[in-house]
Amino acid sequence: MSLNPDTAGRVLIVEDDLALQKQIKWSLDRYDCATAADREAAILQYRRVQPTVVTMDLGLPPDPDSVSEGFKLLEQLLDLDPHVKVIVLTGQNDQANALRAVALGAYDFLAKPFDPEVLGLTIERAMRLAELQTENRRLQALQQPDALSGLMTRDPEMLRISRMVERVASSDATVLLLGESGTGKEVLAQGLHQASRRSGRFVAINCAAIPENLLESELFGYEKGAFTGAAKTTPGKIETANGGTLMLDEIGDLPAALQAKLLRFLQERKIERLGARQEIPVDVRVVGATHQDLQALIAEGRFREDLYYRLAEIEVKIPPLRSRQGDAVLLAHAFLRRFAQEQRRGSLVFSEDALQAIAAHAWPGNVRELLNVVKRASIMADGTRVTAQDMGLKVPTRDDSAGDASEFDLRAAREAAERQTVIAALARANNNIVKASELLGISRPTLYDLMHRLAIK
Repeated sequence: MSLNPDTAGRVLIVEDDLALQKQIKWSLDRYDCATAADREAAILQYRRVQPTVVTMDLGLPPDPDSVSEGFKLLEQLLDLDPHVKVIVLTGQNDQANALRAVALGAYDFLAKPFDPEVLGLTIERAMRLAELQTENRRLQALQQPDALSGLMTRDPEMLRISRMVERVASSDATVLLLGESGTGKEVLAQGLHQASRRSGRFVAINCAAIPENLLESELFGYEKGAFTGAAKTTPGKIETANGGTLMLDEIGDLPAALQAKLLRFLQERKIERLGARQEIPVDVRVVGATHQDLQALIAEGRFREDLYYRLAEIEVKIPPLRSRQGDAVLLAHAFLRRFAQEQRRGSLVFSEDALQAIAAHAWPGNVRELLNVVKRASIMADGTRVTAQDMGLKVPTRDDSAGDASEFDLRAAREAAERQTVIAALARANNNIVKASELLGISRPTLYDLMHRLAIK
């Protein structure tokens, strides 16, 4: 069944043999076809007509006996649009290069001389797939975001934490988020609020960023005339979050006097503004967060133990990014897409050395550091590929990746290694199953079986 000519899409034919170029164009008369005879002309034509499908010979001028120009063109096309369907036309004895092209992202290949009907069917299939993928992306953009849509992960521990947050969201239990700076505590707190379906606002306050003499009025509010400069009655953050969720970030820095006042609020669910004599009932979900060791602060007498137990009805320990297998690369892909869109730079992609460097870096600043590094690189990169040098990261050597074999349970070690490798491949391929299976050297069904057996979602 043929596509409707009005919606068939455009095809770019890249062929230096002008007679063959004309023959291909003639056989595809139902499509809107553009032609080019070399790499530079192909890029110009691609930018001009934005084709859905490109057919291309790997041997292009100025060196038609080599495949270097063809592979360079393939790379440039995929940089311009990772969704473009490229069909490579090769010689009968050039299957190795054809397979290499598919591994790099080409949709399919045909050997010359090819049957025009087979080419037409291959293009029609590619058009249909492109149409389905476009519609799928459109529908995904229309969907309401999930409660934890801001949390992107494949790490088993982070997935377990996500499920825990979703389970406790419907309750009114106070949640304490523990983890290094930049691990995503506020993202989890916002996800908790969204999943709770509370009608009020999500309000966050950083207890370490506000001077001690102002923090009480920020939290509890004040009446007009309560102190010099109090020109009008102002509700505090707790009252502002009524019906919603209040996040107390860096709660380990809360002064002792305010710890006592916060404890009283958590017990009675009532506040009293500065300068007021009347208590105000407040219905708010409290989420505490800190990078500090609260148990150590309790031992030092710097944090109230009774407040800790009030805050830690549900305690969530968030692992650092370096402990989350594959997440650094997965997040980096997402950040780069976002920044490329914001800066209108088209399609930015990571080079192979950048992906290796991202996976190997320890990320002491966690997700916040990764976000900043990718944003800077997206601005500084000259072309469409972001390199390790653009990110200011070191490319790992074999010596860097040498490990210490301390696990002697062979079956468990093998399963753990398989799991880590599959997760890393999925992250490297940006969740593209076809590319991940090629990276792993296995078929797609085998990869699906592995993911099922290893409980990888």
